Amino acid sequence: MAIEIFMPALSPTMEKGTLAKWLVKEGDKVESGDVIAEIETDKATMEVESIDDGTVAKILVEEGTDDVPVGKIIAMLAEEDEDVSDVKVPTDDKKAEAAPKAEETDDAEEEKQEEVKPSSASSEKKPEGKPSKAEGERIKASPLAKRIASQEGLDLKALDGTGPNGRIVKRDIEAALEKGVGKADEATPAAKEGAKAPAAAASAPEYGPYDDIPYHEERLSNIRKTIARRLTESKQHVPHFYLTIECELDNLLAQRKVLNEKLADSGVKLSVNDFIIRATALALKKVPAANVQFAGDKMYWYERADISVAVAIEGGLVTPVVRGADGMGLSDISKAVKDLATRARDGKLAPEDYAGGTFSISNLGMYGIKEFGAVINPPQGAILAVGAGEQRPVVRDGALAVATVMSCTMSCDHRAVDGAVGAEFLAAFKSYVEDPITMLL
Repeated sequence: MAIEIFMPALSPTMEKGTLAKWLVKEGDKVESGDVIAEIETDKATMEVESIDDGTVAKILVEEGTDDVPVGKIIAMLAEEDEDVSDVKVPTDDKKAEAAPKAEETDDAEEEKQEEVKPSSASSEKKPEGKPSKAEGERIKASPLAKRIASQEGLDLKALDGTGPNGRIVKRDIEAALEKGVGKADEATPAAKEGAKAPAAAASAPEYGPYDDIPYHEERLSNIRKTIARRLTESKQHVPHFYLTIECELDNLLAQRKVLNEKLADSGVKLSVNDFIIRATALALKKVPAANVQFAGDKMYWYERADISVAVAIEGGLVTPVVRGADGMGLSDISKAVKDLATRARDGKLAPEDYAGGTFSISNLGMYGIKEFGAVINPPQGAILAVGAGEQRPVVRDGALAVATVMSCTMSCDHRAVDGAVGAEFLAAFKSYVEDPITMLL
């Protein structure tokens, strides 16, 4: 019997992906564990392995296809004793039964008969021209519909459900968004903060190319689309402010040289960035008010420093996470960063490698950038932009001297991190960088 190969869910939140490339063709024999395709998600390009032995009988989704729903049949595999010509493509009904699409999982959730009460904030004002449900009446909506409505600031009371027993489902939310129906004038703080940027980004003007300048067009990858959406969201919804501090690096560079000589036989070579990650993690431990996240009507104070490190890859930027960096030594940080950066550039990061993170670092010093301000990576509360270390004149005890100086700029979410907290964090960071022996204690 033919084996169906489905579009996999490569992360807990993935609903669709791009089938970037087939690494096999019809007629090829594959074994369990063989890499057969590359799937591009909004975070990275990941490999898909065959889970069975057999022959590729039919490829049903061409490479380069965008927005392939999780659960869709993308190929058929003939078993070892099966003739490829006998493999039949399932009918639409069979597909739906065997592998429900992301949109269809909504109906399955509805059978749980979960109910949600209208929020007090969204009940204060009803959109005009739409009959609302009676005050206090319970509203039936699937979990997916609830989440999207919360993100988009929709008033569920103003919508009619087309699901079982009048339940509001995903298609009802999408129809309301298209028609502009159900937008609550007074959304809850959580809804306002959770509102995603695609709607705002979609309203931005789209400019065509200049007629008199040669150009070529390149379709955006899922990674670039996600970067555009998230950073637009960040600058639109997160009130940024910036603090810059200068750190002298001479002691750190000397200590790095000594440590690398001692580690020569271990294969570990410490970089300046490894020291910066360690100093950042220790500063967050010393100033926990900087290791926070704003969440509408509450704040999350994180008790561990998970540092997201920006890594440039072809076509975009990813931020793999060094987890528990405050409890790691410099050698462990160095090994972790090298492994994450290598897998990021090879497109082999797993979802758990880049999910989460409590604070970000973006280092452009290796490109000679003296100073810059980075955009906060939501929902984090801050990001540290690190510039190049360079020889600059400094004054010591009233006399002019030369030192290696590095400028670091902290971008803060003013809802979560006040100026005094940011300054306290930078002072702690500076003390570790300028006296690196304290990082080893």
